[in-house]
Order: sequence, then C-alpha cells, then structure tokens
Amino acid sequence: MNYSRADLTQTDATMNQMRNSVYELARFMGKNGVADLKVKLRKMGENIGKTYIRYWKPTDQVNISNLKDVITTIYQKILNSSVSIEIVETEKLIKVQDQKCALCKYQYDDVEIAGCEIIIGMVSEIINLINKEARDVSSVFMEPFEVAESRAYGNKVCIQVYKYKIGGRS
Repeated sequence: MNYSRADLTQTDATMNQMRNSVYELARFMGKNGVADLKVKLRKMGENIGKTYIRYWKPTDQVNISNLKDVITTIYQKILNSSVSIEIVETEKLIKVQDQKCALCKYQYDDVEIAGCEIIIGMVSEIINLINKEARDVSSVFMEPFEVAESRAYGNKVCIQVYKYKIGGRS
C-alpha cells in the first residue's frame, strides 16, 4: 500500500515495520562501526518532526499551562500511545511514561539503543517548531535529555525525559 505523507497523518501507519526497521538499522550501524547512534536516532526524530508539522500540529502555541495536553495529544495522534506526564519544575524536566511505546515493544539483547530516542527527538522538534512560529515569551522549548527506561532494555515501561526552557530555545 502506498501512502502520501499527508495520508500518514490520517491512518494507523505500519508501526511494526517502523519498529523492526529501527532495530535492524541499529544492528547494521553497530556492525559497521557507526558511532553516536543515539544522536543519529534523535536527528532522525527531528527530521520526522519537521516533516510531520507541515501536515498537522496540535496547537498554535505551547506554554507551561497546556504542555501536558499538547504532549499527550502528540503521543496519541502520532504514536497511538497513552502516556502519563510529570513536570519537574525545580529541575526543568518533563518525564513521559509510556506503557506501550510504539518503538520499544520487545526487549532486544543484541541492541544497546532504545527506539524511543527517535520519539524524544520528534516530540521536541514539533513543540520547538510550533513555538518558533508563535514567538511568545511564555513559549516552552524542549530538548531530548535521556531515555531513562525502555521496554527495549527489559523495563516494564518507557520513560522519556526532556529538558525544557520557557521563553527561549533550550
């Protein structure tokens, strides 16, 4: 089946193939000595975010008051995931717990990277692009911090952590 990019925002695309591809790519890159796989996966996520926002965006601005709702909407719309979100204001961190991460369904003993590195790159980029356009001092800007837990590592959930800054790029 052939989908246009716009079609992918309207349908449940083949997440199984995407997940399998990520781990095959990780294996291939590992065997061929490619360094900084985490950086490359996050960059892949950023590129997905740059493309996705041309076809859909959840809101016209993201600030601290709607941040949880916007992140929840992105995860639901793009990844078909229900998440719980904790904002740690003292540390300027956002912790997203995903019980059924679309890119980390199974534990992989031969791969030392989590597919949700792509997700944290994508979500950050979508929010940053929305707010770059909004140009408001109350806008939130995010950057990927870490994948604290992943089902790909054998954990029960994925916990994706972002750093954030209000009023300017992080």
